[in-house]
Amino acid sequence: MKLPALKTPAKDITEISRRELLRSGAALATVALAPGVTLMAFGGTPAAAAPADPGRRWGLLIDVNRCASDCDACVRACSEENGWKLDGNPETDAQWIRKVDLKDRETGREVSLPVMCQHCENPPCVDVCPTGASMKRADGIVLVDKHVCIGCRYCMMACPFKARSFIHEPLEGQKSHAPRGKGTVESCTLCVHRVDEGGTPACVEACGRTGNGAMIFGDLNDPESEISRRLADYPSITLREDMRLNPGVHYSNL
Repeated sequence: MKLPALKTPAKDITEISRRELLRSGAALATVALAPGVTLMAFGGTPAAAAPADPGRRWGLLIDVNRCASDCDACVRACSEENGWKLDGNPETDAQWIRKVDLKDRETGREVSLPVMCQHCENPPCVDVCPTGASMKRADGIVLVDKHVCIGCRYCMMACPFKARSFIHEPLEGQKSHAPRGKGTVESCTLCVHRVDEGGTPACVEACGRTGNGAMIFGDLNDPESEISRRLADYPSITLREDMRLNPGVHYSNL
């Protein structure tokens, strides 16, 4: 007696197809976006694909007393460096970095501070990502692998800092060192292409040029670095300390 061939349920075929699609997408090495612009695996740039130094922990220290409410030099510098448009609309602008104004209801004190990806030691965006697109490098920089991102936006919901954006619009004028992809999620990369070449993020340089000097970038694991010495000598806080994420971005005088 010949047994009838077993049929795979339609739902199972769908699940298998989805898994195969994700695997094949993750296996790609590069995807051409525009002349001279390609998405590289592991974070979007050749620099991000390079091995990170596990002995380092890159971070920022921001003195809000030095951050003027009418200054957006850091935001403009990030936009110019990484090729995202700054249209002045918080509902549609990318959220790589933004200025946030706070007021103490009891004292009336007002402060203004830049907020970006906090490059957490325990990033919730990485925890909830179903494909592994959200990742943390060995040196603490949190990135998005554009090959593996399926645009589910779970990471956006998990981030308590509203630091990630979804790309809806057609893209133009992209930077070869910071390629973007429609239908994917993006956020501050700490200008990883600069860092891996021994430089500093564009926001920090721009803040220095204004004379405010509100932002310090450096290795949190190096006790002799300027950022470590400042953190040792002066009180500072991180955002949402109750969540125990251990962000790489610290704020003083907040």
